[in-house]
Amino acid sequence: MSQRLLSTILFLAALGTSAAAAELTIDGVSHAYARPGQSIVVSISGMPGAPVILLADVAPGPLQLGNKTLGVGGSAGLALVSLGAMPALGQLDLSVTPDGNPDLADLSIYLTAVVGAGQDMQLSDAILTFVERSVPLAGEPLSAFPFFQYVSAFNMTEALDVAVDPGRYPQVVGQAGDIYVVESKTGAEWNADPSLTDVSGDGVNTVTFGGALLDNIVEVDGGSLSGSAGDGMGHPYDVVVDLNQDGLLDAGDLIDGFSKQAGLYVVHDIVNRGPHVVVETLYSGGSWLNQDLYYPADIAAMTKRPLVIVSHGNGHNYQWYDHIGMHLASYGFIVMSHSNNTGPGIQSASTTTLTNTDYLLGNLHTIAGGALLGKVDQDNIAWIGHSRGGEGVAKAYDRLVDEGYPALHFVPEDIVLISSIAPTDFLGPNQSDPHDKPYHLWVGGADADVTGCASSNIAASFHLLARAEQRRLGISLHGVGHGDFHDGGGSSVASGPCKLGRNDTHAVMRGYLLPLVMHHQRGNIPAEDFLWRQYESFHPLGAPIADPCLVVDLQLREGEADGRFVIEDYQDGAGDVGSSSSGQSVTSSVTALVEGLLDDENSNFTHNASQPFNGMTYCRASDSERGAVFEWDNAPASITWEVAPAARNARIWDELSLRACQATRHPLTTGELADLHFDVTLTDHMGQSATVSIETLGGGVEEPYQRSSCGTGVGWGNEFETISVSLDAFEADGSGFDLGNLASIRLSFGPGAGSLFGRLGLDDLQLVQR
Repeated sequence: MSQRLLSTILFLAALGTSAAAAELTIDGVSHAYARPGQSIVVSISGMPGAPVILLADVAPGPLQLGNKTLGVGGSAGLALVSLGAMPALGQLDLSVTPDGNPDLADLSIYLTAVVGAGQDMQLSDAILTFVERSVPLAGEPLSAFPFFQYVSAFNMTEALDVAVDPGRYPQVVGQAGDIYVVESKTGAEWNADPSLTDVSGDGVNTVTFGGALLDNIVEVDGGSLSGSAGDGMGHPYDVVVDLNQDGLLDAGDLIDGFSKQAGLYVVHDIVNRGPHVVVETLYSGGSWLNQDLYYPADIAAMTKRPLVIVSHGNGHNYQWYDHIGMHLASYGFIVMSHSNNTGPGIQSASTTTLTNTDYLLGNLHTIAGGALLGKVDQDNIAWIGHSRGGEGVAKAYDRLVDEGYPALHFVPEDIVLISSIAPTDFLGPNQSDPHDKPYHLWVGGADADVTGCASSNIAASFHLLARAEQRRLGISLHGVGHGDFHDGGGSSVASGPCKLGRNDTHAVMRGYLLPLVMHHQRGNIPAEDFLWRQYESFHPLGAPIADPCLVVDLQLREGEADGRFVIEDYQDGAGDVGSSSSGQSVTSSVTALVEGLLDDENSNFTHNASQPFNGMTYCRASDSERGAVFEWDNAPASITWEVAPAARNARIWDELSLRACQATRHPLTTGELADLHFDVTLTDHMGQSATVSIETLGGGVEEPYQRSSCGTGVGWGNEFETISVSLDAFEADGSGFDLGNLASIRLSFGPGAGSLFGRLGLDDLQLVQR
């Protein structure tokens, strides 16, 4: 801090004046977010006639001066602006238009207003954070509040709507503007060429914007936009609202785009093959080194490509995975399926995953005539295993990190994704463990081999998912048997009603596996939408939705490395329903609320009032995965979590995410076999609230697969699925709720809030970044 600045502040402190509370806000809030070039209003209130100065710094406080604490940091760049005397009405408003340089994105300016003088001079702090210029515009209309859902990915033939929220952009009210859908450009490209050329089937839409969100929802394309993306996923477009109607992107216009990603992506039918002709070749490197290789025929013209390794299950064959190899290779991946020594057990299966990966990487100069030499991205490997092979790939990674397995041609960091299809759990905790890698799980509800019944820990696939330390993903398919996951013919090895069959199972696999590897191995942005948006409302274009047996439950729980703040995950082990794992108070009016291990303690799914975690197969007694169960019955009920101060400014997060499941065979579940719905309410520290029903978003919590056996009654194991709500939704349409001042989160159940009765399992309530 300069000596002159310090002297000025100390001089003010030495003066005498009457004190009055001061307040500094930016656009009405203490932490404002603005795009470079966006006009803002800085407001300072306090004692009329008192001197006012404003301090600004790029370094945060606290800065201690005597008994005063300032929110600025006191760096060499600290600036002081004298604003004269406070007006007679006690408020000073400054309209400011910052520089439009896009490089300001992510920069925060820390401000302190000094009002008055003397020992009682008043201070107030605020923060201005610059964000990328992109604003949400593209999405889907909803039937109730928040009236619109902003999303990134759209299927071809799907209508494209745009919504301009006057609560966020009051300057548009009463103004006419032209809405363009344009080919996406980077920020630099927009700066070089701001011209607008509409590519939608509907042409430029001219709109006069109203004062409510519902007035400003416009269909801008009926489904004519191309999804062509080569061997990628998603054709990128930007949306521009040209408010001065000059055909150029100007500082006052709105754009969904102009950032690290496009405004939206239109996706073709990803169930179908990609553009590359595929070469398949069989060869052997010796004992347990038989391999089936798939790669693009034009690999010679390509850069290095990601590698996917497939490890089959016991009694299966390495040539039974054409539906994986042919599909992924047609999109530019290299896939190798290998013989797997599963008979002796998981240790030997993990060995053949490791040795076959090494053999391929060490012999690229001879395999397929050297076609892949210099073409395999050896730092970008996904392991996929089926049954014992599914447990084997988790164990293989465990051996790399815990046992120091001496791989010759790769290291643990080269494994970027582990995916298990109906895996066993022979070895248990600390052995069959994916550790810190993104881990993905496939489960078939009709599996008659790895059944999921509570009678066997070995046949409980969800154990492996619960051991993953970071990102966890899962897909559960009702009516799918153990044999449906391969293409070797023969029995589906299935038990239960409404069987999906091998053909439809493979259609779902192709449409989900491609986004899985696209996102984790190639960083594809729209692919992630397929991994977390509920299947009922968004799924691949070619999904067999005409099959009434198709039921898909998706899970995505972010890890710490992905950016999250955990409100409640029950992992503190205290079992105190009045306190959250984030150390804050919890109040509830639901009944039978219990925290504990997500483990069915007996050997069946028979309803038993003394077994609160009936149907939970997410861990053994020696595992540590915890959650909660509760119920309500034709009376309003709720659970409210107080939010920790560290998460009070929730604007840095994108979604509120939780996992929930219906409790199998419980009377409050069997009383109505249907999706279960509830309300989510956020309240700020000023008492303002906003509520979103999960039913409005197009999904709910699915009822259990109606399979019998494993005790008396009907209904299979409890299947968690992820419910995500955009945090921006709670501020929609000028709701009055302040996301930057979050105080509590409430889930409401019963009459007036969704399903009249039900019993739920709950876990992983968190704020996440996408």
